[in-house]
Amino acid sequence: MKIKMILPALTEAKSPYWRPIKYSLFPPLGLATLAAYCDPGDEIILADEHVETLYLNDRPDLVIIQVYITNAYRSYAIADHYRSMGSYVCLAGLHVSSLPEEARPHADSLFIGPGEDTFPRFLQDFAQRRPQQTYVSYNRTLSEIPPLRRDLIKRHLYLVPNSIVVSRGCPHHCDFCYKDAFFEGGRSFYVQRTDAALAEIARLPGRHLYFLDDHLLGDRRFASALFEGMKGMNRVFQGASTVEAILRGNLIEQAAAAGLRSVFIGFETFSAGNLLQSNKKQNIGKDYTEAIRRLHDLGIMINGSFVFGLDDDDKDVFKRTVDWAVRQGLTTCTFHILTPYPGTALYKRMQQQGRLLHNNWDLYDTRHVVYRTAGLSAAELEDGYNWAYRNFYSWGNIAKASLQHNHLKHMLKHFAYAGGWKKFEPLWNFIIKTKGLNHMLPLLESILSKVPSRRTIQPPAIQPAP
Repeated sequence: MKIKMILPALTEAKSPYWRPIKYSLFPPLGLATLAAYCDPGDEIILADEHVETLYLNDRPDLVIIQVYITNAYRSYAIADHYRSMGSYVCLAGLHVSSLPEEARPHADSLFIGPGEDTFPRFLQDFAQRRPQQTYVSYNRTLSEIPPLRRDLIKRHLYLVPNSIVVSRGCPHHCDFCYKDAFFEGGRSFYVQRTDAALAEIARLPGRHLYFLDDHLLGDRRFASALFEGMKGMNRVFQGASTVEAILRGNLIEQAAAAGLRSVFIGFETFSAGNLLQSNKKQNIGKDYTEAIRRLHDLGIMINGSFVFGLDDDDKDVFKRTVDWAVRQGLTTCTFHILTPYPGTALYKRMQQQGRLLHNNWDLYDTRHVVYRTAGLSAAELEDGYNWAYRNFYSWGNIAKASLQHNHLKHMLKHFAYAGGWKKFEPLWNFIIKTKGLNHMLPLLESILSKVPSRRTIQPPAIQPAP
């Protein structure tokens, strides 16, 4: 059977904000995970439109399309095209789970929620010529997940080809989080077997790993066993965590000992009222500065995430946020305009309050205002968002933030990483066009090399096997 799996380009990837390097960082793994359930004799093509031109003149027997909110219209057009060519088309992903009735006219079958239990059932039904219109995930487990089909990934097109996911979902339920609708009806956070995760890591070539998990430290027992198993593997890796997990116990020390060199953290806001409004309870009362000090003492760089446009925000929120991030020595920052994704508690609340301006999904990209604001006008919010990016990544602030570190090597790493990420766009474009992105990985690994720690890493407490 000929199978084609497609990740259409997000609208923002083709917008004036287009930064090719942002969408060439690492391969998404959702479709490669589903491909592992296919028959070994199937002829499978995996296409990521962010890094390659999508060829649409073929006629596969089966087409699987992964749908996010800002590639929804593109996904539907591709689905309609292949259905007109006689292919059987399935739609899956976050947007399909949020709005299945919108997606239904464009597909022969829909997948609601994670695909580890639904896709194998579909393949059996499809082989017997009795596929269902809708497959809903209820059995949430990674205990028997097969190794994903990395042979289908075009590794040379990505800066960091070793992306990996060892869990699903998140233990927290922030009102603006897109993932809650995806995991509705079953467990919303669960992890892989430790031995299976370590075996997957051992299969990956090179040193660098990028964990795409929403919360790598979310299951304390699992994370502790994972980091203990990674010691001695000579890996450097990046991942995501919460302030709460950084401050709790010695898990972050274990992560540093295993090779964690950069972490994404959702600070989001300094306002307790905004945190309550967003149901981001894990941040309430937590000492952001202490979490940052702890990470910097371990030589770990920080990518801080912030949301603008929550109801307590005023005109000074942009300057306060940027000034604080620079003073704290955050290496990179990701700013967002509050966006009420369908299926979230935030969307339902704003819909009930009549605050949604439209449902043009192309603009639900965290760069545009799509709701009636409270403390700021829409123009002030968008202008402030753009100002924050320009100001934080000015050469002056990159230098000032670099100087907040106590070790010269950390200062140099910070300056190289932040400057390289934002200030050399023409060079990145040239490298991408000449297919040389993979050759930059040794430089990234060098920048992520270990900084002498100012803290003693305690031996981890013995944890029972998960």
